[in-house]
Amino acid sequence: MKELSLNILDVAENSVKAGASLTQILLTEEGDVLTLEIVDDGCGMDEDIVRSVVDPFYTTRTTRKVGMGIPLLKLACEQTGGSLAISSTTQEADPVSHGTHVTATFHMNHIDFTPLGDLSASVLTLIQGHPDTDFLFRHVRNGNAVELDTRVLREVLEDVPLNSYDVMRWIEGDLQEQYEALS
Repeated sequence: MKELSLNILDVAENSVKAGASLTQILLTEEGDVLTLEIVDDGCGMDEDIVRSVVDPFYTTRTTRKVGMGIPLLKLACEQTGGSLAISSTTQEADPVSHGTHVTATFHMNHIDFTPLGDLSASVLTLIQGHPDTDFLFRHVRNGNAVELDTRVLREVLEDVPLNSYDVMRWIEGDLQEQYEALS
């Protein structure tokens, strides 16, 4: 993928498909290292599936025979000298603390570092497409953060859908303001 924001969108979509009620997208920039974590409370994966998801010819989808999201994220990490780690606990193994945690590290000063892309657009796409799922987005750079938590929005908005036009415009503007302050 040409931008990490698209990798993030793809992996977060997997979280939603796994039944997650909350998907956390956490980016931390420290020096030249970017750490991306996507944490969900979905149904989780057993150890065999966790080992298999880095294989592009493995997928649980029935609509196609390949799954490229995780393998492409792994490639993007490793081509910068970074790494990818996945841990997961199935709902059967732990009915309370189940879900998946993907951690990807990148060296941003490496010539093969994939640009971040439009992170706000990816977050907006997730909310628009899955208005009943909660997302926590946090991007920390130099100790300052851009953050959006749909759980907080739900408390304030009460019965207004997150994917309504006015709410989506507000979210877009809020993220834009936060990113301008971060620069």
